[in-house]
Amino acid sequence: MDSKSTESLKKSKLSLIGVIALIFSFVAAGCFGIEEAIAAAGPGVTIMMLIIFPFVWSFPLCEMVGELGSLFPAEGGVYAWGRETFGEFWGWQVGLWSALTTWLCQAEYCALVAGYAAKLFDMSDAVAFAVKIGVVVIFTIVNIVGLDWMERLETFFTVLVVAAFAAVAIVGFMNWNVSPITPFFNPEEGLTHSIGESIAIIVWMYMGYECMSNMAQEMENPQLIPKAMRLSQPIIALSYILPTLAALAAIGSWDAWSTEQGGGAVGYADVLIQNVGNWAGVMFVIVAIISNCSIFCSYIAHGSRAFFVMADDHMFPPIMKKLDKRGIPTVSIILLAIFTIITCQFDFTTLVMVTNPIQIYLYVMIAACILKARKLYPVEERKKMGLTVMPGGNFGLYLCSALVILVSLVIIYVNGTEYFTVGFVAIFGGLLAYMVCKWVYKGRVLDDPEVYPLNPKTKLDLGDLIHIGDYCWLFGLLSIGGAIFLYFYEREYGVEYYLEEYESGLFSNFYGMIFLCAGLGAALLIGGLILRKIGQKTEGPELAKLETVRKERLDDIIREFHGAVPGVDTLPEKR
Repeated sequence: MDSKSTESLKKSKLSLIGVIALIFSFVAAGCFGIEEAIAAAGPGVTIMMLIIFPFVWSFPLCEMVGELGSLFPAEGGVYAWGRETFGEFWGWQVGLWSALTTWLCQAEYCALVAGYAAKLFDMSDAVAFAVKIGVVVIFTIVNIVGLDWMERLETFFTVLVVAAFAAVAIVGFMNWNVSPITPFFNPEEGLTHSIGESIAIIVWMYMGYECMSNMAQEMENPQLIPKAMRLSQPIIALSYILPTLAALAAIGSWDAWSTEQGGGAVGYADVLIQNVGNWAGVMFVIVAIISNCSIFCSYIAHGSRAFFVMADDHMFPPIMKKLDKRGIPTVSIILLAIFTIITCQFDFTTLVMVTNPIQIYLYVMIAACILKARKLYPVEERKKMGLTVMPGGNFGLYLCSALVILVSLVIIYVNGTEYFTVGFVAIFGGLLAYMVCKWVYKGRVLDDPEVYPLNPKTKLDLGDLIHIGDYCWLFGLLSIGGAIFLYFYEREYGVEYYLEEYESGLFSNFYGMIFLCAGLGAALLIGGLILRKIGQKTEGPELAKLETVRKERLDDIIREFHGAVPGVDTLPEKR
């Protein structure tokens, strides 16, 4: 058995304030993006959603991530949680979803930095590309230096961003001119579609709480993460609500709000420009550059760890798990940088369409992981060990899980038929990629062939026929539900909208996409149930025999983290 690279990672002593700053950079780094919700949904609905979603989305998600991260403070975060609770197949899918959302979107932040810089001085295409390369190189170096230095930089960036939006809030409230919630919704869209338009954007603004857990094993005290998440929630929520409320009250013009500049578009910077002076607007553009640099820097850390841990488990090319002499995954960081430089030259609209749904699937899987973990390890025993547990007992568990799953399903469906359809590229791609990686790199069988044996016929993990069957029928059911929902939700305008938006091809055909989703869904549902039945018959008996020893291996991992296993060992004194 090869030695694990995760065992040699450099440990960094991060402060609670520093971890809060890192979480702020993963999730928020300013209000940029809310402008689109205001124009699409109306100011009242936007403010309402900014207030509601910390309770129905951020709090439940943070509590689930905090509890899982406290129990399993493993490198890779959601990947490790999925692997240990549902097996290698599901863990790999979750790891892939987590990694793709970063690798395919990093170029966006480089483009935004260059775009904001272009507002300060004219740039040719060559100069803009040079700026993007400069951003990649600078923040790649920061990540290679180590988490401790990245923490300091992100703390500095967070202070600047919070100060800038605090200035917007103060100036806006001091120059209150109009009602910030009138009209309540976009009259052209109606209330229902205004809410639908805002949900996707607002949830996106509150995404990213799980990212910090990817580096848990590099922290001397990973139990800081759940504490920092609880403290970061109100900071992030207020950093959205107060500047937006104040800005709308000061300048109004809700239907002209946009992330773009010129052509009569307005945004947060206009509060300062109109009431303080042009110099304040210039300073705000600089803060916008810093904000996107902050996001880019933190997501290098997140994205580089995802494939690093998968490679360490023999499920990705071995080069990705290489560490330098200090214990930093330099190769993975550099490869992400190279990929970003290459991709920042291209239009990533379609790829972003792919990443949106799979990031939501990730949150559904987190809810499933917390439900499974509760069955494995008693909550009261964990509390005695000083581990973080979400409040409310079983009621709190089921309520938080239900809220995250319900909101996730709404987002998957209201994002648009084309987003929902193209998401199946990732679903099929993830299934095929897993099988290829399993056949080529073997996976956990190399660590322990007796506990994680292969099916001699399929050369996949014992139990994968069941897991793949579940994967297929679940997404099949989701697809059929999506086809039905989207037919009724978009039928009044769907045909004209998609034809006008895309002109030709699959995305231009509303009913074609609906029938494709329904047809594929039916095939996946039937095929998945058949495959699951075959797996239960051929692999089920042997898999049942391994349940006890696999639970013992998981207990060993928990014992290594905490010195004892909740519900199994005599517990140590509370830390």
